[in-house]
Amino acid sequence: MSAHASFDRGHTDDLMSFLAGAPSPYHAVASAAERLEKAGFRQVEETAAWDGETGGKYVLRGGAIIAWYVPGGARPSTPYRIVGAHTDSPNLRVKPIPDTGAHGWRQIAVEIYGGALLNTWLDRDLGVSGRLSLRDGTHRLVAVDRPLLRVPQLAVHLDRSVNTEGLKLDKQRHMTPIWGLGGVEEGALIRFVAEEAGVPAAEVTGWDLMVHSVEPPAYLGRDRELVAGPRMDNLLSVHAGTAALAAVSTRPDLPYIPVLAAFDHEENGSQSDTGAEGPLLGNVLERSVFARGGTYEDKARALAGTVCLSSDTGHAVHPNYAERHEPGHHPVPNGGPILKVNVNQRYATDGGGRAVFAAACERAGVPWQTFVSHNAMPCGTTIGPITAARHGIATVDIGVAILSMHSARELCGAQDPQLLARAMTSFLEG
Repeated sequence: MSAHASFDRGHTDDLMSFLAGAPSPYHAVASAAERLEKAGFRQVEETAAWDGETGGKYVLRGGAIIAWYVPGGARPSTPYRIVGAHTDSPNLRVKPIPDTGAHGWRQIAVEIYGGALLNTWLDRDLGVSGRLSLRDGTHRLVAVDRPLLRVPQLAVHLDRSVNTEGLKLDKQRHMTPIWGLGGVEEGALIRFVAEEAGVPAAEVTGWDLMVHSVEPPAYLGRDRELVAGPRMDNLLSVHAGTAALAAVSTRPDLPYIPVLAAFDHEENGSQSDTGAEGPLLGNVLERSVFARGGTYEDKARALAGTVCLSSDTGHAVHPNYAERHEPGHHPVPNGGPILKVNVNQRYATDGGGRAVFAAACERAGVPWQTFVSHNAMPCGTTIGPITAARHGIATVDIGVAILSMHSARELCGAQDPQLLARAMTSFLEG
């Protein structure tokens, strides 16, 4: 498919709205849930008894969402088709005692989350987002989506070596944002954020806050064939998976039970109650089997026939650093989703998984590419191997090829998001 070919921009326009409205994992799952509600899904509480009725359901826990659709005629042993993704992105997160400063500047103490490209957070207008935990046990989402913070870079006059020896950033000393002038004011940030959220500051007893770039996503290039935006790794996959699940829920004759599993904390290892290494997905699948009158034997049969399509962004070939890429595998923007392979199981794809993915793309008329790392370069990983090992589920790792991964602002082909969603839809349909 030509990069200049005309295509329906509706999906990509909607992705850009999704990215702009999801500055934190909590906002991402709330937005995904809202879209699924419009498609007829309903939320079920983990603390409530579940029924075996057909239709779409979802569970929210923190920054994670598990959603599934039980078609008419589904048996307790009916296998699942799972699209997996993650909701978190590398960024700067607010420390428990946030108010700090020095030399007449008011600042906010932050901790580095995940493998952020630190230099991309410099001299960028930043907002604050996340959730507030209230005294009554409820949570309130908050997003200050206007210029509030800035991490100023040192002027070149005070660091003459920056352009010859490279930029060296100390995570503790150099990444503290400013947000005003004056002395340190204890409690100022939380009072401000509470007011923005419309709750009394005295009712805020906990918070999970982070900073985000307030620059909106945008088409890029002469022919608008690229998209630049924040948090593509990996909200691009969350958005595509949500769209695919909503699309297949209109079909009454599905041979599988389609599932969206969007986890938090992938960027720091997935070891949490909302991460892929936690019990959330396994609990949901098991309870769904039991709610339909199934037994342990039915669950074992269902999982044995289940396949997971783990979707996370991958590396497009970089025109200025082509030597860092495997010479025989150069994924390009608008070339379709990539199949990610690593024989050391940093990705979970094998030959059987390749066949499943190829068949889904063929049915959907979607082109696809293959990614493998240069032998001299370390290979990243994602939720695929964790899902395969944790649940014994056959798993295929895929994604969309992007540039500037882990930057505050990433870049992808404008056609690739909808190509990924079409491939996912075909996969979920079986």
